[in-house]
Amino acid sequence: MKKSIMNFSSRVLMLSMLSLSLWTPNAQAGMISSEQVISSQAPNLDREQLRKVFDRQDVRQQLQARGVDADAARARVDALTDDEVATINSKLDSLPAGGDIVGAAVFIFIVLLITDILGFTKVFSFTKSIRH
Repeated sequence: MKKSIMNFSSRVLMLSMLSLSLWTPNAQAGMISSEQVISSQAPNLDREQLRKVFDRQDVRQQLQARGVDADAARARVDALTDDEVATINSKLDSLPAGGDIVGAAVFIFIVLLITDILGFTKVFSFTKSIRH
């Protein structure tokens, strides 16, 4: 009797182990190129580069002189799409090294102003959206 219970329990254990191994999905592995990794991280890097512009004291002063809160503008940068961030960064990259960062701040101000007028955002209190 003891031997038959051991025999039965060992068969149940073997069947359960076999059934568990059948349900395990296979892992798929593949090579990931450096370009794929870089392209997946590019939007985050672009956004971080644009955030650093708003950390500069001269940019903050220029925005405040135009009646724009730098923190609100920075929050708007967080709300921009990846394509908009890439466009702004391409304009920043085309500026001469050590050049006109104030011009870049004005460009960003204009982009934010246009998105406010189009009704995509509400950063500035003095704009009226065309969507309303």
